[in-house]
Amino acid sequence: MTLRLPPLTALRAFEAAGRHLNFTRAAEELHVTQAAVSHQIKQLEDHLEVQLFRRLGRRLVLTEPGQALLPVLHDAFARIAQSVESLSLRQQGGALAVTLRPYFAMKWLAPRLGRFWQAHPRIALRLHHSIEAVDFAREDVDLAVLWGRGDWSGVEAERLMAGELTPVCSPALLEGAHPLRAPADLSHHNLLHEESHDLWSRWLKAAGALEVDPERGTMIDDTNVRLEAAVDGQGVALGWLPLLAEDFAAGRLVRPFKAALPDFGYYVVYPAGDLARPKVRAFRDWLMEEVAGEQEAVSR
Repeated sequence: MTLRLPPLTALRAFEAAGRHLNFTRAAEELHVTQAAVSHQIKQLEDHLEVQLFRRLGRRLVLTEPGQALLPVLHDAFARIAQSVESLSLRQQGGALAVTLRPYFAMKWLAPRLGRFWQAHPRIALRLHHSIEAVDFAREDVDLAVLWGRGDWSGVEAERLMAGELTPVCSPALLEGAHPLRAPADLSHHNLLHEESHDLWSRWLKAAGALEVDPERGTMIDDTNVRLEAAVDGQGVALGWLPLLAEDFAAGRLVRPFKAALPDFGYYVVYPAGDLARPKVRAFRDWLMEEVAGEQEAVSR
């Protein structure tokens, strides 16, 4: 059954006038004229077929029906205001759920998080580390920073950082019984893979080292562990150059070959249209500004 409710503006005018017991103050609160408040209340009384106010001398008082209606409307408008404010806080601030690759979070994001908290103290980050694909429809995730080629379907993907993927290893592997001098020498070393053999297969093909079996080696899905294994001389890993500068400078890792796969990078990924949400926009913009600032500093 459809309820025949009075106009919302008339209910709002009555609630304000009933609280103040004064049409002028109600008009000031609602940013309308006193005549408009009087008109709205008359419209409500006609709709309800009852009198809501009466005058005792110069005083305005509620009738019995008015006294019954006022607390109900006051509570209803308070609940609406509370719900709207809560929704606004969730949109503008509150927790922002972000999924990240663990290596990116450790190497790049963690040292910079303090700057985001200072700029956006109302947004609490809830960071989840994963190498799995993100399903925004099923998971409680607002935004993700993913590594790949930006070819995910059904989402918006903006490239955050571009770079090359290339073999890296301990300096010790440049010496010894089977020193790494050319890509073909990889046939004597352990290949450290992530979740599949695809990347090594692509790199070996690009480098012309077709004699090396791309399925040889050890599968380690955590990039941090995989690169530490490379640092320890346990094999050769594929590393993404922009995040390895410190390891190269410290002599922990070296790049034995020039060949690289250039079409990989980190992307900011979110559901289509979600950039209109203030907290998603804030984090996305901050990520982009941080990267742009670093690139500008390097180019000076």
